[in-house]
Amino acid sequence: MITLTIDNLEVQVPEGMTILSAAESVGIRIPTLCFAKGFKPSTSCMVCVVRVEGFRHLVPACGTLAADGMVATTVSDEIVKARKTAIELLLSDHVGDCVGPCEKGCPAKMNIPLMIRQIAVGQLEEAIATVKKDIALPAILGRICEAPCEKVCRRAQADEAVTICLLKRFVADSDLASEKSYKPECLPQTGKKVAIIGAGPSGLAAAYYLAQAGIACTLYDKANKPGGWLLSGDIDKEILPPTVVEAEIEQIFKLGPVFTGNNCLGADVYLDELKSQYDAVLLAVGQVGDDVVPIGIDRQDGKIAVNRQDYSTSLAGVFAAGACIGSRNVCVRAIADGKEAAQAMISFLSEEREMSKIEYNHRMGRLKEGEMPIFLKHASANERTKSELPTKGLTKSQAQQESQRCLHCDCHKADRCGLRDLATATGAEQRAFAADRAVFEQIVVSDGVIFEPGKCIKCGLCVQAAKKHSETLGLSFEGRGYTMRPAVPFEKDWTDGLKKAVIECVKVCPTGALASKD
Repeated sequence: MITLTIDNLEVQVPEGMTILSAAESVGIRIPTLCFAKGFKPSTSCMVCVVRVEGFRHLVPACGTLAADGMVATTVSDEIVKARKTAIELLLSDHVGDCVGPCEKGCPAKMNIPLMIRQIAVGQLEEAIATVKKDIALPAILGRICEAPCEKVCRRAQADEAVTICLLKRFVADSDLASEKSYKPECLPQTGKKVAIIGAGPSGLAAAYYLAQAGIACTLYDKANKPGGWLLSGDIDKEILPPTVVEAEIEQIFKLGPVFTGNNCLGADVYLDELKSQYDAVLLAVGQVGDDVVPIGIDRQDGKIAVNRQDYSTSLAGVFAAGACIGSRNVCVRAIADGKEAAQAMISFLSEEREMSKIEYNHRMGRLKEGEMPIFLKHASANERTKSELPTKGLTKSQAQQESQRCLHCDCHKADRCGLRDLATATGAEQRAFAADRAVFEQIVVSDGVIFEPGKCIKCGLCVQAAKKHSETLGLSFEGRGYTMRPAVPFEKDWTDGLKKAVIECVKVCPTGALASKD
């Protein structure tokens, strides 16, 4: 046994153990990217660097052996900066999108590609769960949304965008028509109470997410029933039938929120009273002129300042969302505001007041010459599917046919990508090191598995996995420097090189370079 000090903690470990393993043995986590247990360290990413007394430079913890009397530090300004730089260098030649342009363009940040995949294989129960994770009123939005997601759909660069709104409407309508409509799981009641003033799209969406968090909600509105401008506004009743609005709103109240109508703020209910009766209050009253103004303007003449980052106001415990804080008076933005305000209130009402970090999203930008055919190769050549009338949705066969037009330009491992996780954690920037991106490539490895060289960080884990499984050809590195990449020897196809190790190669790949298309 040897004894060393890590972050002022004395650690005893067997001789031959690395600093990374020694730190892990006492619960100290050092971030890694190119390292995986059971594989030899390649020390290629330099994310796990630490400071060791007596060493001139930072050293990689995954490949440096612990020594008796060694003193190591795993966190400092110098180390954090070095790790961020290492991540930014990897991002500088990364090729691909973390999320599809459609999801990026959706104010509610719905996972549109996942919904489309689920529709394509008939998984409608899973599809409505995907939709309602981010959109509380999808049947309504499927009829009146301005479809910003379709405006940025990459398929439009080839012919026409995917009809995302009609697909969303198909899923939502199918759910409403089913005998057992989707009901999200709600946490046990926390004992916290929230008053929501305004039962329009923002207020309803907030109630939907607060209820799932176990927070009791009461919605106050000057009208005698919930819906706000969805029912009272200038909307064509043939395009958005009141029966659809009422049916979808009913799904929200099944989760427990309470509605109390004919209550006008300032006449029947007062903000000071609600503040004393509830743990938090949400103002979702629609357009109110200058009653609520952007953050940075002093509260005066009864005005309330609002922070658009977390929807909090200058009044403690009071939040605001929707058109009353200047959001564009469109349904999808109102619903997105309600969801985000609910998340901010949940954070406020819990012991953990700190808001989660904004997740890193890599963007490939406009396609280069020759890249569109790569995406089209895996998509249907069908023309855009349109409903017969503006008031009519898609049939099941039409929805599946349209879903097959999707290019699936999102990353297939965005939710399991170590590079993305570390970019989020370090606050790394995509363009910290300017570089003209490489051309997008996609190589078929086996049925359902693809390799995208532009996402490879040259860690060599797939090469080791192939050797571990005694592949006849396996993988090796070809090229040098930035052009180096794993490939099958003798210029053979990947299908020849990986026959037994495919699953493990996908599993150990720290990015979306090797991924399952499903």
